Amino acid sequence: MSHMKGGLVILKDTLSGLPPSEQRLAQFIIKNPEESILMTAMTLGEKSETSSAAVIRLCKSLGFSGFQELKLRIAGDLQVDSVEGNRDIERDEDFRNIVSKVNANTLQTLKETVDIMKFEQLEEAVRVLIHAKSIIFVGFGASNLAAQDAEQKFMRINKQVNSYSDVHVAATAIANKGPEDVIVGISFSGNTQEVTKLLEIAKENHCQTISISKYGNSSITNLADINLYITAGNESTFRSGATASRIAQLHMIDILFMCYASKEYDETIQFLDRTRKTLDSFKGKRKKGV
Repeated sequence: MSHMKGGLVILKDTLSGLPPSEQRLAQFIIKNPEESILMTAMTLGEKSETSSAAVIRLCKSLGFSGFQELKLRIAGDLQVDSVEGNRDIERDEDFRNIVSKVNANTLQTLKETVDIMKFEQLEEAVRVLIHAKSIIFVGFGASNLAAQDAEQKFMRINKQVNSYSDVHVAATAIANKGPEDVIVGISFSGNTQEVTKLLEIAKENHCQTISISKYGNSSITNLADINLYITAGNESTFRSGATASRIAQLHMIDILFMCYASKEYDETIQFLDRTRKTLDSFKGKRKKGV
């Protein structure tokens, strides 16, 4: 348990969606993390002008086993050197500064996504993907980039896999799936209507379902059998570009694929070698001007 981290990230990511008393409590902890982890639930409730019951409710809202897990996660955060939070760009900024900010933001996004990782959910996701007869990844907008990336990766190791950006085509495909098939819904907010509807269809057909979204309760996390979380990061002027969420989603796909490959190592190497050899044959033709 001592390796646990991500308490402060989860508090910040879920803050706006918490009830008023839990939100006030979360704000107190974020501002006073060192002090908070040394308190009892009763003392923390008093200091934050809430109650010990609010502490327990907050831990439940965050999906933690109890107050002890929250304190351990925050303690883990405090043991790591502080990293500057996501930074936005400015008008006519020096390119060197922009490169530095983009790099720092990306590293922070990757770190926070790992910090909030629920490894038992990751292990279960890999298990069902290994045994899946087929896999469908669905995502729209920037999330479709992650869905396409996943399709390309798993196709190379001989999985029956598809990704869809058209909701009607996706619905048609899912309508013919069943218990041996896996549907992965990707939505940063967790509340994309199209992804929610597709997971509802999947559940009606008793498909196995996985969600990839920011931390917290949402439409797709409430529907999915397995929930994989990415960090929400900090909102900024250029958040419309979905930079942080895209990076985090692609990172999660990479983690899923690598964990799958490790479990199915011999078969994965065999299929990767075969696909690489096939693709190399096209490179040879291009060199010859064919």
